[in-house]
Amino acid sequence: MSLSTRIYLSEIDQKFLAQLRAIDCACLGDFWSLEAYQREIDNPSSCVLGLTTENHELLGFGCLWAVMEEAHITVLAVRPEYQGQGLGKAIVWGLLKKARDRHLEWATLEVRESNHVAIALYQSFGFQEIGRRPNYYEVTNEDALMLWRKGIHTPEFGILLEHWHESISLNLLVKGWNL
Repeated sequence: MSLSTRIYLSEIDQKFLAQLRAIDCACLGDFWSLEAYQREIDNPSSCVLGLTTENHELLGFGCLWAVMEEAHITVLAVRPEYQGQGLGKAIVWGLLKKARDRHLEWATLEVRESNHVAIALYQSFGFQEIGRRPNYYEVTNEDALMLWRKGIHTPEFGILLEHWHESISLNLLVKGWNL
């Protein structure tokens, strides 16, 4: 019998600001400031979702903006030492669930064109490329792919969310995480 670490996926508050910023610096190269994360936490149109342990360690997080009928995923990051274990998939699932709970109709995001792991992750949730933003990333002048997932308000998508939750939970359990 193996023991697994209990993890929780929920909206996070300001007590996680320092950890948000540390993950940001480690994964995103200083994407947002501490103040920007505080604004996101305080903004009712924003949802900052974190994956935490019982000891309040933030393993990863994602953020979405609710804009009209759209859920715009603005950021997704998992601590480098925990990447490749399915935690990012759990966070994307959670963001899509929150978007559905808010009765949003589709989801969009931008992703670095060279980030094949993230692109595959988003495609596993049915995201499709709808365009490109040339030179979107200032440091590298790399293009961003614009991805879109329609129909998150439909009954069919609700069923998909249930199936994905089962699959994600089982995969995480194999890796030692109990969601």
